[in-house]
Amino acid sequence: MMLGLRTTAYIVKDLVGAKAWYAEAFKTEPYFDEPFYVGFNIQGYELGLMPEGDKANLKGENVLSYWGVENIEKEYNRLLKLGATEYEKPTNVEGELMVCSVKDPWKNIIGLINNPYFKLPE
Repeated sequence: MMLGLRTTAYIVKDLVGAKAWYAEAFKTEPYFDEPFYVGFNIQGYELGLMPEGDKANLKGENVLSYWGVENIEKEYNRLLKLGATEYEKPTNVEGELMVCSVKDPWKNIIGLINNPYFKLPE
């Protein structure tokens, strides 16, 4: 049985720089910090950073993880100010559902979503 999403991991060339950038972007410090992996607890979900290693990994655009936010325009603009680049502008996809995405300085896609219809189980 699937238990639900646990971790989204991004591959980065500069683990130290990425750790600092993500700590500021997500306004939290890592709970796990080793040279092979840095893990952040984001409201009960894990964001992981892994070093690229000796060979460059191709950055695919076929997987997109959305991080929930309350004010999508504000968070989108804040990430752009931190050095992210636009991938998809904030878009209303239906009713009150809004999505957007940016690329971090290492070209990983970060999706943002404001979905008032989705509720976590209690």
